[in-house]
Amino acid sequence: MGEPFGYCLNVSTIRRQAPGIVEQVELAAAAGYGAIEPWIDSLDVYRQAGGKLKELGKRIAGAGLAVPSAIGFAQWLVDRADRRKKGLEQAKRDMDTVRQIGGTALAAPAMGMIHRRGLDPLVAAERYRALLELGDRMGVVPMIELWGFSTALSRLGEVAAIAIEAAHPSSSILLDVYHIYKGGSDHAGVRMLNGAALRVVHMNDYPAKPTRAKITDAHRVYPGDGVAPLGQFIRDLKDIGFAGWLSLELFNESYYRQPADKVAKTGLAKMKASVAKALRA
Repeated sequence: MGEPFGYCLNVSTIRRQAPGIVEQVELAAAAGYGAIEPWIDSLDVYRQAGGKLKELGKRIAGAGLAVPSAIGFAQWLVDRADRRKKGLEQAKRDMDTVRQIGGTALAAPAMGMIHRRGLDPLVAAERYRALLELGDRMGVVPMIELWGFSTALSRLGEVAAIAIEAAHPSSSILLDVYHIYKGGSDHAGVRMLNGAALRVVHMNDYPAKPTRAKITDAHRVYPGDGVAPLGQFIRDLKDIGFAGWLSLELFNESYYRQPADKVAKTGLAKMKASVAKALRA
């Protein structure tokens, strides 16, 4: 039986040791991933140094990698209309960048709204729909991203409600094992979703300590090395029809002190082992 999911490398996992996108592509391919999830800032650095995005896209495809997502931080959700307009302009540039390298989707977190409380989900849905309509024109799907440390878009039910109320056929949610926990939601809530609305899921694990209130991105560990309910979560993803990409996203200082190729290979092996163990249960 083949793998139920694809395996992707979010370049955050190795960007300290390998800051350049070309090296990141080479490392992902050599480690055996099927896709890479770049950050827009790395792509901007590449372009500003004289690199051609379409040539990079050919390099990525030639390495046998897809680009199912990229990480951007446009302020599409903010309350002030002038800032939101600039945010959509930034999102347009980011989408163009993603499209030129063969990418199909872009993360859409609550940038600029991290400390915002009491956000009306219907207002947020209207703003998300505007971003989705921009995505229609650009050929790139913006995925509303759950950020557990934020006061906006931090709960699974919240991002699901906004995606539903946007009433757009391309509404898509970007989930993360760590962020679901950090935001206070139960991973079992994913059972309420349709797997077709999930293109990418950020894969990682987290330790029992520090507590939920004190844990940070830097505490993330390889899948299977923490206490997240990964087995049930993976089975739930499969049961709801998710057949997209599991993307390894880590920010662990101890991993940054190790060779990038070792971290990339170890992460892929642990993702695959976690999936195999879950589906044997």
